[in-house]
Amino acid sequence: MNVQPPRGRPPRLGVHLTGDGVDVAVLASHAEAVDLCLLDRDPASADGWTERRIPLDGPAYGVWHGHVPGVRVGQHYGFRAHGAWDPAAGTRYNPAKLLVDPYARALEGEVALGPAVYGHRVDAEGRTLGPGPELDPTDSRAHVPHAVVVDDRFDGEPTPRPHVPWTDTVIYEAHVRGLTQRLPGVPAELRGTYAGLAHPATIEHLLSLGVTTVELLPIHAVADEPHLVARGLTNYWGYNTLGFFAPNPAYATQGARAAGSQAVLSEVKGMVQLLHRAGLEVVLDVVYNHTCEGGTDGPQLSWRGLDPTLYYLHDGGRPARFADVTGCGNSLDFRRPRVVQMTLDSLRYWADVVGVDGFRFDLAVTLGRSAIGFEQDHPFLVALQTDPVLSGLKLIAEPWDVGPGGWRTGAFPAPMAEWNDRFRNAVRTFWLGDPAQAAHGRPGHGVRDLATRLAGSADLFGYTDPPLMRGVVASINYVTAHDGFTLADLVAYEHKHNHANGEGNRDGSDDNRSWNHGIEGPVRDKGVGLEILPLRRRSIRNLLGTLVLAAGTPMITAGDEIGRTQRGNNNAYCLDDETSWVDWELTEWRENLLATTRHLLRLRHENAALRSMHFYRGQPRSAADPRPDLDWRLADGTPFAHHHWLDPAVRTLQMTRTADDGSSVLLVLNGALDPVDITLADGTREHWELAWDSTWEHPGEVRVAAETNGGLHAVPGDELTLEPLAMRVYVAP
Repeated sequence: MNVQPPRGRPPRLGVHLTGDGVDVAVLASHAEAVDLCLLDRDPASADGWTERRIPLDGPAYGVWHGHVPGVRVGQHYGFRAHGAWDPAAGTRYNPAKLLVDPYARALEGEVALGPAVYGHRVDAEGRTLGPGPELDPTDSRAHVPHAVVVDDRFDGEPTPRPHVPWTDTVIYEAHVRGLTQRLPGVPAELRGTYAGLAHPATIEHLLSLGVTTVELLPIHAVADEPHLVARGLTNYWGYNTLGFFAPNPAYATQGARAAGSQAVLSEVKGMVQLLHRAGLEVVLDVVYNHTCEGGTDGPQLSWRGLDPTLYYLHDGGRPARFADVTGCGNSLDFRRPRVVQMTLDSLRYWADVVGVDGFRFDLAVTLGRSAIGFEQDHPFLVALQTDPVLSGLKLIAEPWDVGPGGWRTGAFPAPMAEWNDRFRNAVRTFWLGDPAQAAHGRPGHGVRDLATRLAGSADLFGYTDPPLMRGVVASINYVTAHDGFTLADLVAYEHKHNHANGEGNRDGSDDNRSWNHGIEGPVRDKGVGLEILPLRRRSIRNLLGTLVLAAGTPMITAGDEIGRTQRGNNNAYCLDDETSWVDWELTEWRENLLATTRHLLRLRHENAALRSMHFYRGQPRSAADPRPDLDWRLADGTPFAHHHWLDPAVRTLQMTRTADDGSSVLLVLNGALDPVDITLADGTREHWELAWDSTWEHPGEVRVAAETNGGLHAVPGDELTLEPLAMRVYVAP
């Protein structure tokens, strides 16, 4: 046995083409032997495959390695690991199980869930048999995906990254399949695919909308959970990773899948390149906090069979059990350098080889957990800050998990941005939750929290060394995301309707802060409730306007710009059907909403005061210009006093923001159920121009406003009446 590193250096993990074959290296530090298994098609065999087993040398630093001549692109392979079967101590080596390479850059085939894919004996439902976990001798080769050798060198001249500044960034969260599955301009054979996402019809919509950055739900290779398979469902969202380096082949075109893994990888790279040529960035939602292998007694597909006590976080007890801070059965152990290395290697691969522009880290607190809990200077987070490639990309944290101290919004280091759930909650509460309470005579929350979010959430992101270093762009502002109600459903449902998920409507959040405006669910074209539809539409526009015009980085969920509904399902993670796909059939009100979204994003793009990088200080910008960069006024135009911020009856505010170039915007909001008389604040500009009013069904109504008494122009001190639950935006012409 050769335990020395090949050529005197640490082996590069994975299977890589080199010279006359491939270099192979796999981490299995507690194994006694590891075989590379080369798989070739053989119609005469029982499962259609023959297998050549090649013992690897090692372990060198815990890595088994070797050079295998004659291996070429397209070769299927896997690993078999030999060692102790001691579940009580956490080791479950079982050479009967063919294991996926954790560094595989392509996978073909699917997990056929059943007893054969478990390392221990289970019944047909996956329940452990015997007094304890007993080794199962059934070969899993015919029931698991195979890794495939690919050539990941780029074919052609790569397009430069768009490098959109954070101040200009507007994120569009989308699902590769769901975005284009019903998009008419995309050919049928390309719908729901990587190629479909980069089709001119898709790109035209994104560009006309005004977004800059497409954030894709996970495209890593995945496997479905046993409970979903039992119900005939699938993990549509994809938060159940089987391969951190391999793209999900299910999103490739049929032609690419038929041509093999190399063609699938090329389609993914081509998607990124075409989006780049259009000036659009690509950010991937990545799931490094857990894997698809489930809890302690889950399937044995990869990491569990290679080095379970290294890869997975354990509770420290005996018998050994997985610790679960993700709610998914297992958690990768980021106290381990090899886990940090695997994650960084994966990120660099997608950045350098595939060319993506950034990452959104699912349950990112898990990635920063040490023995004492979450740490801002965790080695993984330090690596992201200092890596010469990764630190220059867009890095976004979902700043929570379900473990102790798991809510950490605002605690991640620069240059990371974070999903701001406090923004989501404040905006929903102000425009929906409080009015719903007020309709029953109950008090709301006033304007204090909403004002904090409008100004960039300095209470969350301003406490740095030096102070305020991260700026308002660290706040990823959102009102909806893939998880929860759509924008249209927020104004039509007060309760979740998740019965199609098969979990008795117990799944999904109960804290929706939504308002159905008096009737649960859709209102028919004829019948009771037609009178609430205009208010529902205005509420959508209030939510959307607040999102786009607030300080920070806005994120829009795909389909919200056209009023997409999931019929009240707020957890459609397992529904790969019309529930989750964007419906592009536009009625009049949906056309109007699309026009409104485009108008608001254009306003943001054209006015520097809506795209600040830095936190506001409420102080004059210079001696030559006495105007403060941020100014708050009451409905009567007088400044806010301390007690006004604490008064739940105060539901109206005026907010003036002034940029470094001297441009200004004025937002006037009325969150009350009654009209409010407004006196435009003084000390702002000589005159204002009305740019948008949320009472307008279509932004073209600006022409109507210009012809009415008062028109579009106003000066400080002008008196006007603001409709109930409405907002206006004025710009300095």
